[in-house]
Amino acid sequence: MSVPAELIEGLKARYGEPQRHYHTWDHITALKRHYDSLSDAWSRPEPVLWALYWHDAIYDPTRGDNEELSAQLLEEQGRGHISDDDLTFAAKIIRATAKHEVPDGLSASDAHDLALFLDIDLSILGAPTAVFDRYETDVRREYGFVPDEAFRAGRARILKGFAERQELYFTDAGRGLWDARARSNLQRSLDRLAD
Repeated sequence: MSVPAELIEGLKARYGEPQRHYHTWDHITALKRHYDSLSDAWSRPEPVLWALYWHDAIYDPTRGDNEELSAQLLEEQGRGHISDDDLTFAAKIIRATAKHEVPDGLSASDAHDLALFLDIDLSILGAPTAVFDRYETDVRREYGFVPDEAFRAGRARILKGFAERQELYFTDAGRGLWDARARSNLQRSLDRLAD
């Protein structure tokens, strides 16, 4: 189970675009480490892996449809490389990252795989302090075109939405690995944004 090298090279070029500071290939390799460390947890590892590689393949911080465009790119580039069913599920995972919610209508095993993917995508919130702070700096750089006051208000709204969730992570694995530190990081960031 692997993604063809020529597709990976094309993705690396995309993740190397100049507007990216957090949503880079480093983000993908970090998620791949979590994917590998949780290898026993995946019911359908192949579509999850394809979703992992493509989920931020298109990233323009001035647009609101990056997830949809990334899913469409996967549907185009993945055709013929994995089964239609796996491709459909991989694209569904990517689309779910837009709201970071598990959609209805999935089997229990697919819902778990999708939830765990969303958890690893938010693992950065539960990263060690220095790593989280670098993430915050990199996100601000990606939105460098947004005036400071507007950025602070928008960023606070997003982080507060996560902080106020009763379940920040959907799975036992996600909660065990990242929840406590994520809540501390989010509060620290919200306090800074309020200064």
